[in-house]
Amino acid sequence: MVEEAQGSKVPIQVFADRITAVFVPTVLIIALLTFFSWLLFPELLRNVAYWAQGFLPWVNPDLSPFTLAIFATVAVLVIACPCALGLATPTALMVGSGIGAENGVLIRNGEAIQLMKDVHTIVFDKTGTITRGKPEVTDLLTLNGWNEDELLQIAASVEAGSEHPLGLAIVNAAREKGLELKELREFATLTGKGVKGWINDREVLVGSRRLLEEGGIDIEELKDEMTRLEEEAKTAMLVAVDGQPAGIIAVADALKGDSIQAIRELKQLGLETAMITGDNERTARAIAREVGIDHIVAEVLPEGKVDEIKRLQDRFGLIAMVGDGINDAPALTQADVGIAIGTGTDIAIESSDITLVRGELSAVVTAVKLSRATFRKIKQNLFWAFIYNIIAIPLAILGLLHPVIAEIAMAISSITVVTNANLLRRINIQPDYRKG
Repeated sequence: MVEEAQGSKVPIQVFADRITAVFVPTVLIIALLTFFSWLLFPELLRNVAYWAQGFLPWVNPDLSPFTLAIFATVAVLVIACPCALGLATPTALMVGSGIGAENGVLIRNGEAIQLMKDVHTIVFDKTGTITRGKPEVTDLLTLNGWNEDELLQIAASVEAGSEHPLGLAIVNAAREKGLELKELREFATLTGKGVKGWINDREVLVGSRRLLEEGGIDIEELKDEMTRLEEEAKTAMLVAVDGQPAGIIAVADALKGDSIQAIRELKQLGLETAMITGDNERTARAIAREVGIDHIVAEVLPEGKVDEIKRLQDRFGLIAMVGDGINDAPALTQADVGIAIGTGTDIAIESSDITLVRGELSAVVTAVKLSRATFRKIKQNLFWAFIYNIIAIPLAILGLLHPVIAEIAMAISSITVVTNANLLRRINIQPDYRKG
């Protein structure tokens, strides 16, 4: 991935290549014009050379017009050699992507470096990105004659057929209590809503209020408790058996240790933050409030994430998306810059432009700082590459630049660009709260 990034072209490099495509033939024409100008107007150009002889000791206007024409032409061709222009972007990109890899930020697409600096909003998936992705059962509320162990046992028996982190939390809680899972038949996942199956010839539903409401089950008596749990940033999962509510299982996913600090620093860098989640609005707002996220997009079905990213792009402009799951992959591809958590799924990583190896949100801050620092170096390198030509070509045309001096200046311009790119290593791209 690092090698691919080092070999890829950022948009500004394409711009530089277009300039070079015009620059080279233009220089050849200028060199020819210089040669014939010295042959046609030798005395005029000699007068300029005599004037400069006092402070440029290598200028010798007493040579023949043909020799002076050759000297001036060669000097133009040598000083205009676009080596520095060709090195300006690749050297900075190579150093930047190498530094990123050392800091746990793998850049697989060089274009992401340029886009990242212009991103307006960073959108985070919730589970496994802002949170640890290892939810745990926190509350068991029962009704209609069910006790806590029975509720947990029957819900876990159905969730055993699911791979969703919330379902796994229920299964793990049942196993920790030593509850034996019952045989499951006719299991079905209802995307974005929950699961259902048959246990001992009884239909069991486990999921959101939408799932039960669509099944015609009255959940009015559970709404107050659901509201309370959701305001505590917990996900309330309803359980119904044979069309009757049996209780609520609340699951909470702890925040990653650096989520709050990372999001705070992203805002200090002038970025907007947003969270996209399938959780209900109340739970999403509670988590967003805790970590300091600006915008919330809640109750989003997996297939709806791409459309939500498109809407955010229409609203804010350039968007970076941070995610880790299988259902995040299309959204990562849709975002202008896709950032995958390295501890997530392979398809999310494959769909991204940047991968955070350690899975910490602080690496998002590092990626933003690295992008801005690398692009600054690219612009500085292009400046030095052009400034040498802008100053030196007119001097070469007037015969004030000996070909050997032009050769030295051209070499110095390339050395300047490479040295400036390597100065990127001295920039601290770690989050402020980790410095020192």
